[in-house]
Amino acid sequence: MAVVAQLVERWLVVPDVAGSSPVDRPTSSPVLEDETRVRFDIPWVLIVWNDPINLMNYVVHVFRSYFGYPREEAERLMLLVHHEGRAVVASGPREEMERHAQAMHDYGLHATVARDAA
Repeated sequence: MAVVAQLVERWLVVPDVAGSSPVDRPTSSPVLEDETRVRFDIPWVLIVWNDPINLMNYVVHVFRSYFGYPREEAERLMLLVHHEGRAVVASGPREEMERHAQAMHDYGLHATVARDAA
């Protein structure tokens, strides 16, 4: 509760009356626990998974039309999906990768988002 009071104190201007304040002024910023810290420098990846439904040339078409990959790169990624069962087709901020995953679902491809292991 003290942390909430400190945050409210920062957002609200509480005038001091004769040097007193109804809320104790923080001497330092609250320290977040390790579990609550978020690393924004770790990129996220979009993984497209193999399925028995979509034809290989359709997957190449999706990679070329949506991501703008040249034919060679789109075919290379499609072959990774086909032979290895999955391929990382994009990386970047989480929100962007989630938008790409939704677009892949709209095209009928199975895609997931994960943190980059590298």
